[in-house]
Amino acid sequence: MNRPLDGVRIVAVEQYAAGPYGTQLLCELGAQVIKIEAPSLGGDISRGLGPYFLGEADSQFFQTFSRGKQSVALELKTPQGRADFERLVAGADAVVNNLRGDQPEKLRLRYEDLEAINPTVVCAHLSAYGRGNSREAWPGYDYLMQAEAGFMTLTGEPDGPPVRFGLSMVDFMTGSVFALGIVSAILGARASGTGCDVDVSLFDVALHQTSYPAVWAMNEGHHADRLPRGAHPSISPSQRVRTQDGWGMLMCQTERFWRLFCDLVDRPDLQADPRFLDMPARRANLDALTPILDAIMATRTGAAWMAYLGGRVPFSPIADLAEALDNPFVAEVAMRDHIDHPARPQGLDMLACPIRVDGQRMPAARAPALGEHTDTLLGPKAPGSAR
Repeated sequence: MNRPLDGVRIVAVEQYAAGPYGTQLLCELGAQVIKIEAPSLGGDISRGLGPYFLGEADSQFFQTFSRGKQSVALELKTPQGRADFERLVAGADAVVNNLRGDQPEKLRLRYEDLEAINPTVVCAHLSAYGRGNSREAWPGYDYLMQAEAGFMTLTGEPDGPPVRFGLSMVDFMTGSVFALGIVSAILGARASGTGCDVDVSLFDVALHQTSYPAVWAMNEGHHADRLPRGAHPSISPSQRVRTQDGWGMLMCQTERFWRLFCDLVDRPDLQADPRFLDMPARRANLDALTPILDAIMATRTGAAWMAYLGGRVPFSPIADLAEALDNPFVAEVAMRDHIDHPARPQGLDMLACPIRVDGQRMPAARAPALGEHTDTLLGPKAPGSAR
């Protein structure tokens, strides 16, 4: 199997979600990711995050973010632990962390701290608010970023309270950007012979993801309102609709899709109606269009509409998580995986890596036990010594 990052070694001082999500993507693509875990703290905090545990110092949450990685147990703040850490740094392409912005300096994880050990090493830092600013020492989490970057006021119904995403998407987006920054810097260091620092923050990525509404706001004073049914701010109809058995999402993102939809539902009159003649008109008359769409869509179930419209006009029934996972298309594209785990005889069902290389998804393996690879990577601990 072609794993593009085979031979890349990453030493990760990481915990919880955003950082481990990014390094797991790199691990699945072939990188050797070595987690540095402090035994005094019980290792990565997510090992103890329930409600579903897998024996001692392990959980399904932890498995979600650290599959295929290696674990070295050492105390970074002790002389022996620091010495062992620097032995790993000497052979690493990158040293990464997702600590508070003030911690890389205190723990000596910056390029200026490690350059003498490894001149080509990339030092990547993922934090809540970045480094070198008034908030570098602040703790921060996904939901805070959704609040401050404006996500919550863009989500939900117009007459309802602000709503957060159902998933920690800022963590996942930031982890993905982190992975891109790490790989890009490694390529640059290999070409130049000189490493660097790379910084990514939850706040910066969250704000960046406000994208075109932010550009409209900065240049035109545009105020992005929440529209009924989760409707698109400028394209119509692109919103939730009622089907015979629930909700669906109809997305006529182009005039062609709108015309085709009208033809397929035998409503050519809608194309000729001045209220719905073009995209701006439909957007302005959304309140009139929505009940018409509901009446049309209520004639079939969501599955029947999917079978009829699929591949022609963008539509999907709105599924709950169990339905989403049982979707036959998920099996067709092999997005579910299964790993062995010593604490679970039947194994553990997981989601597969979303990246294919040469048509193949990357193989999965369980996350490591705390300190499982310490002796392999550092050699047996000498009697009486501490890591």
